[in-house]
Amino acid sequence: MARVLWIATFASVLIWSAIEPKDGFTWFLEVLPALFAGLLLALTYKPFPLTPLLYGLILLHCVILMVGGHYTYAEVPLFDGIRDLTGGTRNNYDKLGHFAQGFVPAILAREILIRHQVVRTRGWMNLFAISVCLAFSAFYELIEWWVALLSGQDAEAFLGTQGDPWDTQSDMAMALLGALLALWLLRHWHDRQLRALNPK
Repeated sequence: MARVLWIATFASVLIWSAIEPKDGFTWFLEVLPALFAGLLLALTYKPFPLTPLLYGLILLHCVILMVGGHYTYAEVPLFDGIRDLTGGTRNNYDKLGHFAQGFVPAILAREILIRHQVVRTRGWMNLFAISVCLAFSAFYELIEWWVALLSGQDAEAFLGTQGDPWDTQSDMAMALLGALLALWLLRHWHDRQLRALNPK
């Protein structure tokens, strides 16, 4: 049942996001990681099933990507409203996306590190998980740069810097914050699910 609900939610949001997106090129770039994640989960569902917590987090991250792809990260209506209410100068939906870019991969890295017994202590496990998140965040910033170089002005909506010269650095800071909070807030819940998945 949970699997069917996951697939139905993913497919519904994907179809919605593909209907008249703000910018077709941006939609493709933003949704591509979600499509890749969906394919990877389908291929690994039987040989390496994940905890329900992690499946839920990955779905949430995919939804964030698909919403951002539909509107572009700089023009998500809800965050326009938040900007106006708070007297801000930019739409911060992209910061939510980069927060998720640390929050979700932190639990993914944690799960793989624990289940494969890569490290012996939780301190090293946390360090490795955070390092993976920061590496992923930095690599994503490189991808944004390469796309901008290859496509010129067409990549402006994908970059979503909104005139902020420190956008790259703040994006990585949000990913770091997401990773730290995920490891702190979800560790006990995640441990219980890991034990249920593999009682040994």
